[in-house]
Amino acid sequence: MNVSWRKANEMSVYEDIVNKRSKLALVGLGYVGMPIAVAFSSHVDTIGFDINEEKIRKYRDGFDPTNEVGSEVIKKCTVDFTSDEKKLKEASFIIVAVPTPVNHDHTPDLSPVEGASHVVGRNLQKGSIVVYESTVYPGVTEDICVPILEEESGLKCGVDFKIGYSPERINPGDKVHRLETITKIVSGMDEECLNDIAAMYSLVVKAGVYRAESIKVAEAAKVIENSQRDINIAFMNELSMIFNKMGIDTLSVLKAAGTKWNFLSFRPGLVGGHCIGIDPYYLTYKAEELGYHSRIILSGRRINDDMGKYVAECLVKNLIKADKPVKGAKVAILGFTFKENCPDTRNTKVIDIVNELREYGIEPLISDPEADSAEAKALYGIDFTSLPEIKDCDAVILAVCHSAFEKLKEKDYRRLFKKEGSMVLSDVKGMLDRKEFEEKGYIYWRL
Repeated sequence: MNVSWRKANEMSVYEDIVNKRSKLALVGLGYVGMPIAVAFSSHVDTIGFDINEEKIRKYRDGFDPTNEVGSEVIKKCTVDFTSDEKKLKEASFIIVAVPTPVNHDHTPDLSPVEGASHVVGRNLQKGSIVVYESTVYPGVTEDICVPILEEESGLKCGVDFKIGYSPERINPGDKVHRLETITKIVSGMDEECLNDIAAMYSLVVKAGVYRAESIKVAEAAKVIENSQRDINIAFMNELSMIFNKMGIDTLSVLKAAGTKWNFLSFRPGLVGGHCIGIDPYYLTYKAEELGYHSRIILSGRRINDDMGKYVAECLVKNLIKADKPVKGAKVAILGFTFKENCPDTRNTKVIDIVNELREYGIEPLISDPEADSAEAKALYGIDFTSLPEIKDCDAVILAVCHSAFEKLKEKDYRRLFKKEGSMVLSDVKGMLDRKEFEEKGYIYWRL
């Protein structure tokens, strides 16, 4: 053991924590960090830190605003939820799981991860390990975060503390693919701390851990996972636009093509959220720094970023086809979150549909039983309308596949429209039976 890092007679960081001589801390308690903190609290003493005092209050009151683990689990867990950064001094294994968004010009916004590094650095104790989970381009952990940790703590990385990277793989709203069921990539600056990091995550990840060759390899692995999905969805979206011009149903084509054993299963749709629609920009930003201009990745991003506008334009064309006035048309949008069965509205692409409809003089009604209404109001100025209050519509857009919407029958949709005239229905995700609705007289459209 490196005596300059931890004394020769001391236990490893992992042994310290499992033997209750020290604690584990989570910095950032959102959709990623909170489930990790809760999982670890079943095995070791766990501190959950976030600068958002209102969020901490909710967790202490036993309320889960993310719906990721549920309020009952929050009530029963033993996480020490706090907004007091000094509590981090009690931990020797610190996981940073803060968001890494992009700026308006699509360049990486590293301020959350830099801010978290300042907080951790101010409270970092000698002999600790700091592991980052935030999605970044290769090099951020070692080249940006470490200098901040050293400056704030006065300690030397590799001598007084060590670092690692383990990319988050939590899928918000997914009740099947959970932290414990997804193989966890882990990496460390050397073999010694990698062993500790792997052992710590093995406590909660039953699917096992994969040891990456280096921190940069682990960072790169994360950023390409979502870039790959982004590119494949962009291909599906482009196919949808082409087949729409041909009068061919895209989902029917994909169903037929899917009979081949090696055909990849992707579908067209809106690409929002904090991963697929953002991570590719981190990779292309670093590539630009190195003198390489991405062609495939950025082309896919442009297609996916324009899909909200495309959905709105297709709706307007169908309003015209139905002989309905466009300006002032009554349009309802069902679903506003960035994905199904998740309350998160940040970086939702449904807002792009809303904004484009406004360009045509349409102020849509929006209903979403899952969305965080306070968040939607604060971020977008959106007020939701309950589904029972929606009626006499000229058109309806089914934008998000919430389970609550999957239960709706054709008669439930009919109730939303005016009693006379054509019913224009845009089924963005292809949830409904196209044949059934067309036979009932709807002007039906889907990606």
